[in-house]
Amino acid sequence: MASTPGTGLWERVDARRGDPAVAKDESQARPRRFRWVVDAMLPLALMVVAGVAVLLPATLPAEARVALFGFAAATILWSTTNLNAAYVALGAVMFTILAGGAEQEALYRALESDVIWLMIGAFVLGGAMRKTGLTERLTGLVVNRARSVRGTLWMLTTVLLPLSFFIPSTSGRAAVALPVFRSISEAAGDRKITRSLALLMPTVILVATISTLIGAGSHLIAVDLLNTISGQGVSFLHWALWGVPFGVAASYVSCWIITKLFLDKDRLNRRLEMSSESEGKPFSRAERGTLAVLVVMVALWLGEPLHGLEIAIVTMVGALALTLPGVGVMRWKDGLGAVSWNLIVFVGASLALGRALIDSGAAEWIIKNLFDATGVRAADSLLLILLILAFISLTSHVYMTSHTARAVALVPPLLYLASSLDINPVAVMFIGTVGMDFCLTFPVSSKAILLFQEAEDGAFETSDLLRLSAVLLPVHVVMIVIFYYGYWQWVGLSL
Repeated sequence: MASTPGTGLWERVDARRGDPAVAKDESQARPRRFRWVVDAMLPLALMVVAGVAVLLPATLPAEARVALFGFAAATILWSTTNLNAAYVALGAVMFTILAGGAEQEALYRALESDVIWLMIGAFVLGGAMRKTGLTERLTGLVVNRARSVRGTLWMLTTVLLPLSFFIPSTSGRAAVALPVFRSISEAAGDRKITRSLALLMPTVILVATISTLIGAGSHLIAVDLLNTISGQGVSFLHWALWGVPFGVAASYVSCWIITKLFLDKDRLNRRLEMSSESEGKPFSRAERGTLAVLVVMVALWLGEPLHGLEIAIVTMVGALALTLPGVGVMRWKDGLGAVSWNLIVFVGASLALGRALIDSGAAEWIIKNLFDATGVRAADSLLLILLILAFISLTSHVYMTSHTARAVALVPPLLYLASSLDINPVAVMFIGTVGMDFCLTFPVSSKAILLFQEAEDGAFETSDLLRLSAVLLPVHVVMIVIFYYGYWQWVGLSL
């Protein structure tokens, strides 16, 4: 029907405005158009605060200020935005280098780290285990003996505990356990169960690290620093005597807490149905080959003091053996396809950030001010010293993401503190290491956590990890106090 000249256009406009569908579309479009402005306000405000904060200390050198701001900006973006963690880390490194907080070679040196090559080899190993079906066998071993999701979580905790005796790297243990996670997650078909699995497995891997001297490279660094500074050492047996009970207790406590925080009763009692094609079948040639390489790698890892081959070298040799043309179980191209290159870039950039903090003196400045703020030097109560030591070490992963960097930066000040307070340096080193092994606040706090977050899109959110850490951190403080007074001081670890 024709409209009159005076009303046609405006009537059509008014009609569109009155159309509920149009109004709804427009109301949804407006927030989306400017949503990025709202989302950017918090991180920008926090970075302004961080920028002002690093300008205030008069004793902080210029390069330390730059390194500290670069790290603070990265931490803010990691925790308040959905930007890719590797992208943020690389951007922070570029800023730090361009602003004079680190040398240009810092990024290249980080990519030369043995951790990078260890992770590449471990990813290839995990890919071979998936391709040959060894992962499926292990998954069936775990799930088929559990009557419910609750039982599966407890069984997984039990299976993961002894891995620290055989795979001396948290990222290596995570890479080996990752295929098991994927298989169980697919069988569950439930996002909340997947989230619980993705949180449980790296948590157990991390808190059980203290069980053995070779559980992490930082342990070996801590013992070496102990010997250099105080002339004392720790044997493999003594470390296990102190660490195994705590690692076992912390793992099962963590499992119980995760079941309470993230799963309801119905999901906990749900049975996982998994059909395994390999169940009851003999091992194939590829499975036997992969298992043989894995056994040899573990044996060489354990025998490092005898043959001198570092863990990363052994892992890469194993990766080459598994992809050997005509003999291996997979092609080299497929092995590289199993590597999470996003995670590799993130780790390299994070190592560069950590090194910049140490080389510039920013890390030492942080530790010194922490000691002054907590008043530990003036403490005259063993309980107060223990609590302050636990707090400093348990929170150290927040401002130093690299496990190795934490040991290098934190152990010497702790040992000198022990000397000034005339307390046992071995006890201070070990209890400090217990705290440094706790890396659960942010995904970037540990490569093992990142590995599981990257394993499946949206496996868990940063808020889930913060929620878990908010409960586990005070629980760890209490456990450290209980273990010290109830066990450690009676088995040679008295302050």
